[in-house]
Amino acid sequence: MKHYKQLTSEQRYQISGLKKAGLNQSRIADAVGVSKSTISREFRRNKGRRDWYPKQAQELRNERRKQCANAQRLSMSDWTEVERLVRLDMSPEQAARRLALESVLQISHETIYLHIYADKRRGGDLWRHLRCQKPRRKRYASGQERRGTIKNRIGIDERPGIVDQKNRIGDWEGDTVIGKNHQGALVTLAERKSRYILAAQVPGKHASGVTAAVTRLLRPHKRKCHTMTFDNGKEFAEHETIAAKLNVDIYFAHPYHSWERGLNENSNGLLRQYFPKGMELIKVTQEQVQWAVDRLNHRPRKVLGFRTPFEVFFGKTVRYTKPPLGVALRS
Repeated sequence: MKHYKQLTSEQRYQISGLKKAGLNQSRIADAVGVSKSTISREFRRNKGRRDWYPKQAQELRNERRKQCANAQRLSMSDWTEVERLVRLDMSPEQAARRLALESVLQISHETIYLHIYADKRRGGDLWRHLRCQKPRRKRYASGQERRGTIKNRIGIDERPGIVDQKNRIGDWEGDTVIGKNHQGALVTLAERKSRYILAAQVPGKHASGVTAAVTRLLRPHKRKCHTMTFDNGKEFAEHETIAAKLNVDIYFAHPYHSWERGLNENSNGLLRQYFPKGMELIKVTQEQVQWAVDRLNHRPRKVLGFRTPFEVFFGKTVRYTKPPLGVALRS
């Protein structure tokens, strides 16, 4: 009985030739001198997006060996710190880059993924903190607005060009997230440069309630309000009231051009991790909303050089990792 053993690079090229010659897995195994399960496992583990190729298979094998070696060099306290960041809902890449940014630990995000999936096989729950996106089906109406027009709206075409540059704090995007069966909603605001998010629960999409929520959220940041860009929902019909109270210029995207408020759309998708589709929002408390918003605002973002929205918005530096034992923090 043949037992499993690691294939060499030469054997992989031999397998490739035999495979091209039309031999089945049993005959390939006999010719190479390994078990049929070794060949089967090879094709399964090292297959690319299109097919199995010897060079690619060898590279995948080498990468796994490298990750395993890296993982073995980490101490229990290192893994504890990694897991703590993952449980803060940081992605493996965000956790790895933040650890490196704060000079705590050098680890690849692939190694963290392997650790998470190994933890899952052991019955752990780290995998529950990974985010996944389901494809969304959107309806486009050839750019035609079916909800009626908003009085005195100013279109995005008149918005100052500086807003597109994202080089200043104070340009916001606004939207609403609707609960199941239209039970409750979230008013969401996202600042374009820092990706800082604000959100509030409202009973529904009534203009008066949405107007009150927007002004309440932004009043503490009034000095950081230059422009606001909304979609064309009738919940923003009282935009002139918002503009007067916050001294902000308000613009509206083209109908069914959600990409013109891409940051806000993305922020809503991140919030869906905590308030998934199919969930009624009528009983969601502001404390629950704020907890989720705090998670997102203190999550390192790749586009920000793995700084957090909080750090960029307020111009501060926060330490999110714990220094190794014996290392003093610099003031």
